[in-house]
Amino acid sequence: KKNGGESGCRFYVGVDVGTSSVRAALVTVDGRLRCTAEEPITIWEPQPEHFVQSSTEIWHKCCRVTEGVQSEQVRGIGFDATCSLVVLDKSFQPLPVNQDGDAQKNIVMWMDHRAAEQATRITNSGHEVLRRVGGVMSQEMQPPKLLWLKENLKESCWDKAAHFFDLPDFLSWKATGLLTRSLCTLVCKWTYCPPDGWDATFWTSIGLEELLENNFSKIGSETSPPGSSLGKGLTMEAAADLGLNPGTAVGASLIDAHAGGLGVIGADVKGFSLPCEHRSISSRMAMICGTSTCHMAISETPRFVPGVWGPYLSAMVPGLWLNEGGQSATGRLIDHVVKGHAGFTQLEAVPFTGGNIYSYLNSHLGQMTKSGSPVDLLTSSLHVWPDFHGNRSPLADPTLKGMVTGLSLSQTLDDLALLYLATIQALALGTLHILDAMKKAGHDISALFLCGGLSKNALFVQTHANATGLPVVLPDQTEAVLVGAAVLGACASHDYSTLQKKRRPGGLIINAILTFLFYRKQHKYFLYSGFWTCK
Repeated sequence: KKNGGESGCRFYVGVDVGTSSVRAALVTVDGRLRCTAEEPITIWEPQPEHFVQSSTEIWHKCCRVTEGVQSEQVRGIGFDATCSLVVLDKSFQPLPVNQDGDAQKNIVMWMDHRAAEQATRITNSGHEVLRRVGGVMSQEMQPPKLLWLKENLKESCWDKAAHFFDLPDFLSWKATGLLTRSLCTLVCKWTYCPPDGWDATFWTSIGLEELLENNFSKIGSETSPPGSSLGKGLTMEAAADLGLNPGTAVGASLIDAHAGGLGVIGADVKGFSLPCEHRSISSRMAMICGTSTCHMAISETPRFVPGVWGPYLSAMVPGLWLNEGGQSATGRLIDHVVKGHAGFTQLEAVPFTGGNIYSYLNSHLGQMTKSGSPVDLLTSSLHVWPDFHGNRSPLADPTLKGMVTGLSLSQTLDDLALLYLATIQALALGTLHILDAMKKAGHDISALFLCGGLSKNALFVQTHANATGLPVVLPDQTEAVLVGAAVLGACASHDYSTLQKKRRPGGLIINAILTFLFYRKQHKYFLYSGFWTCK
C-alpha cells in the first residue's frame, strides 16, 4: 500500500530486509504505521547448508518499496536487516561467495551453516572474546564465515575483497556513501567490544590477520550507535533511487531482530496490571518471532549467560547491556513440518475462507478436543525435539538435529494438526529453557513482549504463555520491526534526542498500544527422559 500522507504531517520511513522479503513503512510521529509495502527477495541454495542472496537485488527492492511516498514529508529513514555477510571488491562491486562464481550472489545469509567446522575451531581457541558469545562461536556469526571464504574461495573472493559488510551496514553505505558501521552489528556478530574496539589478538589467533590492515578498514574502522545521524543523510544518488529528498536523515542501522526488540520492549503498560508495570524494562524479554526467533533481555550491568550471546553494550538500547538467546528455526520449522507432512494435500483441499492454513489448523485442533479439555493435552503421546537446524541457545550446539516420537502409520489431517501442535509446544518449551538459563545468570523476567510473523498466530502466543507461566504482551502496531527501523530515522532527524526519549513532550516514540494479554492455563510442563511432556 503506497501513499503519502496528509499535508503538513511529519513521517519517518522504516525499511526492513528480512529473510525472504523487503518491507517498508511510513510511520507517524507517535509510532503508528500509516502505510506499508513489501517485495520478495530471492534465496539461492547452491549446496546443502549454503544460503546466498544478492545485494544488488536487495537494494533494488528497497527502492521499490519506498516508491510513491511524498518525500517532502519524510524527516528521516532507518534500515534494519538480517545479520548476513555482504562481500564487495575495492570498486564496491559484488564478489561471489560460492564455487559457482556468480558475483551477483555475494551475500552469505545468516542461516547459512557452511562454516560449522570453522566455528568449532574458533570455539576451541578459547579466546577471551568468546565470553561475550556464551562461550561458543556460532556459524551464524561473521568470523567463521570469513574464515570459510579465505579457506575455500581465496582467489575468486577473499583476495579480491576490500569490504565486508553486515547487511544492515551495507544498506547504510548505499544510502549515505559512508563506511561507518553500526555498533549493533559489530558488537553482536563480529566480536567488536566498545570502548576498546577490535581485539587484534583474536583475529590473528584464528588466521585472519589480514583484517588488521589499515586499522581494520575491511570490516569497519568507524562505528556509530544505532539511530545516530550518518553524515549529511541521503546522497543524491540514493535519494533518486529511493524517491526521497537528498539530505533526508539516515539513522545508523540495526539487525532486524534488534529493531523488533526496540519496537516493543519500551511499551507503555500502565494500567494493564502486569507484573512489569512498575519495574524497569530489564524485567521484560522481547521475542522477535519469524523464520527464527530471537530472545532479547537487557540489563543495567553485564550478565554472562552460558550458551546465550552477550552481554553486548549499547547494541540495542544505548547504555544498557543486551543478552540475546535464540532458536535457529521457528517459523521455518513450522512450515517444514506442516508442508512436508503427507496430510498437507488434504489441508490444501479444505475449502476454508479467510485466514490462512495455520488459523485453520488452530480451529481444527479446537474441534478435536473433548468438551472442557485443553488443546495442549491432545499431544500427550506425541513429542518433538525442535532443533532441526541446530540449537542456538542455551545448548549452543549446531550439530543437534530434530526428533519426533509418538508417530503412527496414520497420515490424516488430524495427524498433521497434532504434529503442528507438538512443534509449537516444543518451541515454547525451548523458550522456557532459554528463560531458565537467563534466570540463573541473574535476569528476572516477568513478562514476554512478542512481535514478528509468528506473534500473529494465537496458538503460538497462547502456548508460550502456558509453557512459561508468564503474561505475553502484543503491541497494537503489529509490525514492530518496521516501527523500530523508523525510530532510527526519527532519532537521526533530531526530532528526538535519543532512542529512548522525545525532544518534545508526549512520551516515548517506542511506546506501543497494547491490546492483547495472554496468560498461562492450569497445566505445567516437565522435561522427562529427554522429551517435553505435558502434565
